[in-house]
Amino acid sequence: MSKLWEIYKKYGTFIVLLSLVIIVALINPKFLTMYNILNVFRQVSINGLIAFGMTFVILTGGIDLSVGAILGLCGMILGLMIMGGMPELVSILTVLFIGALLGWFNGFMISKMKLQAFIVTLATMTMFGGITMIISDGIPAMGVTKEAPLLDFFSQGSIIGLPFPMLVLIVTFIILLILLQNTVFGRGVYAIGGNEEVARLSSLPTNRIKTLVYVISGTMSALAGVILTSRLSSAQPTAGIGFELDAIAAVVIGGTSLSGGRGRLFGTFIGVLIIGVLNNGLNIIGVSAFYQQFIKGLVILLAILLDRKSAR
Repeated sequence: MSKLWEIYKKYGTFIVLLSLVIIVALINPKFLTMYNILNVFRQVSINGLIAFGMTFVILTGGIDLSVGAILGLCGMILGLMIMGGMPELVSILTVLFIGALLGWFNGFMISKMKLQAFIVTLATMTMFGGITMIISDGIPAMGVTKEAPLLDFFSQGSIIGLPFPMLVLIVTFIILLILLQNTVFGRGVYAIGGNEEVARLSSLPTNRIKTLVYVISGTMSALAGVILTSRLSSAQPTAGIGFELDAIAAVVIGGTSLSGGRGRLFGTFIGVLIIGVLNNGLNIIGVSAFYQQFIKGLVILLAILLDRKSAR
């Protein structure tokens, strides 16, 4: 049993993903068609980008509840800018900068003002959501991609037969993986999550690193907002609701400890795919959306229990 547990700790999330794929494919062979596999990657791209940023935050022992609100706000700003005649590229780069700025604000309040991450991001989640309603008056911006071919390409385009959102997800994953595993900054992220006081006494710029992880989280949320706005061809004031829960779920399922200092970005990628396969498979099988919520919650609970067991 001890050997089996060691194997699970190393390859557990991948085993779960493979098992899900086999089970769903046996129930409905259409799941393994190339069209559906690419569709799964297209669907998980938004949650994946947010979850990658969330991984950096949770590795430091923090949490970011504002990611969905940042997504919604940046998506609305993007829609209003394009509808107002702003060039597409300028609009996209602007909202990415705004996402980074909102993340910086979270990081500043947490690292410099020494406030709890949960409280800060809970407050900013409400604030950013309120700003979205104020600037939109609660009315969606429709037909955003009608005269915006570049933005439309973000969700509908493909390169060498692969959906562009999938390529964005993979390229972003590679860049962030290198940043986390092969840089001083990445080692600092793990050090802070392990013991922030020891990291500070070791002359690590803990405040700067903690601020930067929230900047990364905000930027990833803004990028996800660009893709979602492109997919919907509209900017919805309530677009970001609930995304923070799916992102946290993917990170936890992927094996990252909520207490910080332990986890891998690759595990988060697998966690994102597990949630995507679960959602897609249950839809293909015809399971009710109400049961899907219960099953997803059960999977998250089991992941947390396994995380606690492995920590012991």
